[in-house]
Amino acid sequence: MPQNFQKMVKAGDKVRFLNDVGGGVVIRLIDSRMALVAIEDGFEVPVLISELIVSSQVQSSGREAAQEALQQELRRKAEEEAEAMEAARKSSLRRFAKNPEAEGVYLAFVPHDQQWLLTGKLDMILLNHSPYTLLYSVVTNENSLFTNLDYGEMQAFTKTIIQTFSREEINMVCKGIVQALLINDQTKFALLPVHAPYDVKPGRFYKEGSYQPAAVLGEKAILVNLQTISALKTDGGNLDFMKHDHIAESVAKPVPREKALIDKHRKVDGEAVVDLHIAELIDNIAGLSSHDMFRIQMDYFNRSLNSAISNDYQKVTYIHGVGNGVLKNAIVKALDEFEGLNNRMASMSKFGVGAIEVLIVEK
Repeated sequence: MPQNFQKMVKAGDKVRFLNDVGGGVVIRLIDSRMALVAIEDGFEVPVLISELIVSSQVQSSGREAAQEALQQELRRKAEEEAEAMEAARKSSLRRFAKNPEAEGVYLAFVPHDQQWLLTGKLDMILLNHSPYTLLYSVVTNENSLFTNLDYGEMQAFTKTIIQTFSREEINMVCKGIVQALLINDQTKFALLPVHAPYDVKPGRFYKEGSYQPAAVLGEKAILVNLQTISALKTDGGNLDFMKHDHIAESVAKPVPREKALIDKHRKVDGEAVVDLHIAELIDNIAGLSSHDMFRIQMDYFNRSLNSAISNDYQKVTYIHGVGNGVLKNAIVKALDEFEGLNNRMASMSKFGVGAIEVLIVEK
């Protein structure tokens, strides 16, 4: 028995026998090694002090064991929660979703509350929607100060939550640079590195219409196309400078800008005309209900308008037709959710009475 236990034994202590069943009460200490103990049946017996354990010590030891078990359980739960959070931070994309986005690298701002999009926290998510391993670095730029938010490796067709932020912290994350290398063991194409500055106007976070369904996420988000895979492919011809110790005059090859959705409707710089007649949007309407066609038209309206805003267009004219006015009324109602926009009836001489002109005045 440890010496500190022996010193604590004194007359009146309730004790348990270390190597036997039972116990009793210490009547007196016979000497430095022996104590007289009144056992439970009334007899008094001499017992070596080293064979006694004070009952309070047993209780204390039990409490310590219980506390240690509780701490171990809390540590286990904390580890499980951390693993679950990491698994949620890095998870797979909905690769085979209906009408998925083109393969590429994307940045998404996703509200936690998908019903009330303008309240609560948001996740800043990097999407590797490609068959390649991605090495990435995400840097924000606030007040001309660059801060590295995250860097690491992503597997093919996965997403990573870079940061969760509140509405008050929007200015800290809405502008920055994403750099990335796409790697595969063997491919027919050499892939250029990604160097993609992004700048999302803070006001867009407070417009419900800014959040559009992202197929590969399965959620509504402000989706920034950093670069598509098709724009990064090169056949290696620009790598000839590596041969025969030749130094190229220009090593860098500019990455072509991916054509924005609104660009195919451009008439002049900064202006576009979008015809929302269903026959202009899809080739075959067989089997579609009126509601299905209306949903397709409104989805295209929202996506094209957000594309126009992101690409600094000043005016978009939407041809909605006359009909029963349902599409026109829905467009006018949707425009109320945007700030920095004005609308008016388009020129009757050009479009009749079936078009609306949207002026983008926010800068």
